[in-house]
Amino acid sequence: MSERSHLIRYLKKQHVLSLSCHNAQEIWSANCFYFFDEASMAFWLMTEPDTRHGALIEGNPQVAGTVNGQPKSVLLIKGVQYCGRMQRLQGEAESRARSAYQKRFPVARKVSAPLWEITLDELKMTDNALGFGKKILWRREESS
Repeated sequence: MSERSHLIRYLKKQHVLSLSCHNAQEIWSANCFYFFDEASMAFWLMTEPDTRHGALIEGNPQVAGTVNGQPKSVLLIKGVQYCGRMQRLQGEAESRARSAYQKRFPVARKVSAPLWEITLDELKMTDNALGFGKKILWRREESS
């Protein structure tokens, strides 16, 4: 299995990401359920624009965050750090994302919150199960 495939498999198994956003005066983080879209190398998530993080993203789409589990042993640590740009989806893109998101999280069918996309620019995975401190890097400009 390639390193990229290993990274993608991990992101598809997880379902919660941390999201950090900011403007000139404020920084904030939130946790969100996500769907990972391999074809576009993007996270899709649902959130209201009037949340604290939603308001910050409206003013500055640059975001960063993590995806990780909580292993009891340092030898089993796996996690991903990411950065990218977040935007609210519209039209056909929103319909496609909502369908995939609701399939993964059926309870979301009862929620009308907007769907957002984090277009990933960079991913860095640490996977100690592959060797202590093993890093897998992905950058959008390198994979285009």
